[in-house]
Amino acid sequence: MTVHFERRMAREGGEWGRRSASSLSWDQAVLQPPVCDAWKEIMEGAAYQLASCIVLLGYMGGSGIFGSLYIFGLLAPGYFCYALWGWLSVCGLDIFVWNMLLVLACLLQLAHLVYRLRRDTIPEEFDLLYKTMYLPLQVPLEVYKEIVKCCEEQVQSLVRDQNYAVEGKTPIDRLSLLLSGRVRVSQDGQFLHYVFPYQFLDSPEWESLRPSEEGTFQVTLTAETDCSFITWPRKKLYLLLRKDRYVSRLFSSHLGYDISEKLYSLNEKLFAKFGLRFDIRLPSLYHVLRPASSEGESEDCEEPPPTSGQAGASEPPPQPPPPPPPAPHPRASRPDSDLLASGNLLWSSPHPFCKGQAPLAPTQTPEL
Repeated sequence: MTVHFERRMAREGGEWGRRSASSLSWDQAVLQPPVCDAWKEIMEGAAYQLASCIVLLGYMGGSGIFGSLYIFGLLAPGYFCYALWGWLSVCGLDIFVWNMLLVLACLLQLAHLVYRLRRDTIPEEFDLLYKTMYLPLQVPLEVYKEIVKCCEEQVQSLVRDQNYAVEGKTPIDRLSLLLSGRVRVSQDGQFLHYVFPYQFLDSPEWESLRPSEEGTFQVTLTAETDCSFITWPRKKLYLLLRKDRYVSRLFSSHLGYDISEKLYSLNEKLFAKFGLRFDIRLPSLYHVLRPASSEGESEDCEEPPPTSGQAGASEPPPQPPPPPPPAPHPRASRPDSDLLASGNLLWSSPHPFCKGQAPLAPTQTPEL
């Protein structure tokens, strides 16, 4: 028993001594690191110096996907030069293996960045459209891609004097946005206004119909120059708007702004010719701009159905038009009804009660 006990104590004492020596060496390495007695007189080879310069330049890259491409594009050859230095000059297997692993990691990162860059690339026309209309509103690129996907990423074209829509014939089954060129809007040969790039071609017609209604254009749209545009099919766009509320509000904002621009252009046209400027915010403007000389149209239109409280009651006869103002009055030269009716052409229904379609009030604003 005594011999056993002595041997055990000697073994534990030896292990404690080794642990003490090990902890002492770590303490010396941390608190009192060894000092180099003499520096090497020979510098490392060209591979090591080149690798250090490349890695230094690589870490000067910026942020973003292009900054990452710059960083990993320089780190990969830099670590490869370190691997060559470890293999040829130092003859260290560990230096060579670790640097080759770093080279492989940089190459994988480069491949992933190139894949992301190609996946996020969109055609030039759609990229310019995003920078012009959607980027100022800080619309995420992923949301914009859903919008572009709805129009199938196709750019359509119109040659000069080609009609986009014909009055009374072309059905309202799409929504289009002009990318380049200029389109003339007219009715019965009378010029109304122009449509310029990054404006909707048929925003009033789109807003005048509910999703379940059908209708035709009440104006003719003709290309004055070679034009390009994108178009969203009506059903697909309605599905997208119903699915994504953010996209729905975005389109409401764009359509409302576009219609207001067309109203202001018509108002400026009246002011330039007759010196009259209407307040388009007033609901009475619609009745002011209603066609008054269209006799055949009033015959085709149906009267609005009477309410339950007025069933069977005779309707009062229509009031005669007011007499013209006297000559000295500054508003004696009232514009003819054909020109004033141009404001009404921003809505598809030619008459507020025609075919049971209610007019779009000028004061209707998009949902924000």
